[in-house]
This record gives sequence, structure tokens and C-alpha cells, in this order.
Amino acid sequence: MTESSLTQRIAPAGIPASGQQPIDIVAAALADFAACDTATALEDAKAKYLGKTGAITALLKGLGEMTPEHKKLHGAEINEKKTAIEAALKARRESLANEALNAKLASESIDVTLPGRGRGVGGIHPVIQTWQRCEDIFGSIGFDVADGPEIEADWFNFTALNNPPNHPARSMQDTFYVDMNGTDGLPLLLRTHTSPMQVRYARMHAADLSNKGKPIKVIAPGRTYRVDSDATHSPMFHQIEGLWIDEHISFADLKGVYTDFLRRFFETDALTVRFRPSYFPFTEPSAEIDMKFDSGPLKGKWLEISGSGQVHPSVVKNFGLDPERFIGFAFGSGLERLTMLKHGIGDLRLFFEGDHRFLKQFA
Repeated sequence: MTESSLTQRIAPAGIPASGQQPIDIVAAALADFAACDTATALEDAKAKYLGKTGAITALLKGLGEMTPEHKKLHGAEINEKKTAIEAALKARRESLANEALNAKLASESIDVTLPGRGRGVGGIHPVIQTWQRCEDIFGSIGFDVADGPEIEADWFNFTALNNPPNHPARSMQDTFYVDMNGTDGLPLLLRTHTSPMQVRYARMHAADLSNKGKPIKVIAPGRTYRVDSDATHSPMFHQIEGLWIDEHISFADLKGVYTDFLRRFFETDALTVRFRPSYFPFTEPSAEIDMKFDSGPLKGKWLEISGSGQVHPSVVKNFGLDPERFIGFAFGSGLERLTMLKHGIGDLRLFFEGDHRFLKQFA
């Protein structure tokens, strides 16, 4: 084999055809690779040059017929051509792969950019909606709204409400104590009800009632705390408590005010209210207030709504008032319970889990 045979035209079988003009194998391979528009066609073109019967393989086999000097010379030249063809093959493979990827991306175009961040529209929590509704109803009949500390002094939370230290009734309101004492030497605690605000408000307005005859009419909504946690109780919950003190306020006034409140809150007169005798240390007599719907899914079921009663004379005295002259009533209701009944919610814990799917129903 002569040196010129390395550049002869390549026949389909990869062997130089006799009587034809010599060509450059590398240039021919590059032209064939460039003409391929699919990966399959490119692999077929590869076999023409680098396969078992390809042109480069045939040239390598021809080295056996050469002298050692020619083997060394032409062997290096054949390897250079083989390396150039392999590099061209790799480049064309990458080119075809990129073309295929671009075509796929064009056919499956997706906008992967993030959308603009708009401002979310908030809503009022269902329990707070009940809170506001209660304020509106009682405000319409002259009740003020009082707010005060959630970390409360033992005297206001218990003692002033006829619950002295070591009184067994305190066990009904197991609570959380703060690791410090108040000015009276007794520990501070997270209030177990909003009744301490009745005491604070009454003491602030006792002179107006005694001297000017201005009645004490107040509700105290807010957060309260007890050691409870289940489907109908939470360690933190909301209460609304009411107080009306004057010279001629009777239990009949309590019945009328609270019955009217329930009918306005639930927006129906189709309900029955009963006052069931009970015990609370700060009222005497005391009553649990039960309600029964006369229609709807809860028809015929008695449901406990509130605790209530005529304010105990000892508590009136702690208000700074004369219990022989002034009398009144008080009540306390759970805002979560009112909300659950109004909307048919079966588990109180839903109010505190922050699930937007639940809360959006009330927005």
C-alpha cells in the first residue's frame, strides 16, 4: 500500500476503489456527519468510517503489508485521522442532542418564571367575629366594654370573687401561675375568666353609682387560660362576661337580657332558654343557662351556653358598694362555644390550627 492510498475515495464497503481520484477521509467523514439530521443516521455514518468494515479499520489492517519504516510513518497518520473523525463524531452528536432538546423545549414551552407577588386579602377570625357581634348587641342596650390584664393578681381573680385562698371552689379553675408575686404577696397568674375586669370596672365606677345613680353595666370580653385541652376545651380560650349593678336589678332582668341576646345572636326566635340551678362562688342564686333550638339540625337538644347568677353580697362589698342597697347580676359565656353553635363546628381546636382552608369559610 502506498502513502497516496490513505487519501483515496472511500467505497461503500470502506475500501478504496481503484481507478478513482484520491480524497481526504477526514473531510469526507465531516461532510457525511454534517449531512445527518438524526442520531440514527449519524450512527450509520460512523460505521462507514469507524466500524468493523469501515475505512479507518481497513487502513489499519493494511499496515500489516508495510515495512517497519512505513508502519511507523503511516500508523501515526492513520491515528491522527481516526482521532479527528472521532472528535467530529462527538461534536455532531452533541449538536444533534442540543437540536433535539431545543425542539422539545419549543414544543413544550412552559413559563418557569415566578408570578408577581400580590397582597393577600385577610379576614376576621370567626371567634373575633363573635366577639364583635357580642359587643354590638350589648352595646345597643347600654353596656360598656372593659379590657384589662391577662396576667392577673390572685385577689382580683379569686379572692374578690368570694374565692379565698384554699377554698375548694378554686379547683374548678386549675390555672397557670407566674413565678413571681403581686403586691399583696400572693402569686400572679394567667386569669381563668374575665370576671376580674368586673371587679376592676366596678371599683372604678362605684362612686358614680353611689353618688350619681349611674348604673354599672359592662361586658368584659377577652382571652382566658385554664389547664384543659380536648375537642371542646383549650388551654387558651375566649370569654365574655357581663355585669349589671343598680338598686333594683333582679334575676328577671338577667333572664330577659340574656334571652334577648341569644335570639339576636343566633338571629332566630325559634329557641327556648332555661335557667338551671347551679353553683358559683361569686353569685347567689346561681344558674347554668341552657338553650334549645326549636328547628334546624340541633332541634330538641339542650345545650349549655353560659353560667350566671345574682351577684353575691360579699362580691358587691368587694366592689366598694353597699350590698344592702345595690344588687345585680353577672354572666359568663365562652366565645368559642357560641361560634361553634352558630356555624355548626364540632371541634374547638380548628380555631387555633391556622388552616386557611377552614378560616376562609368565614372571610
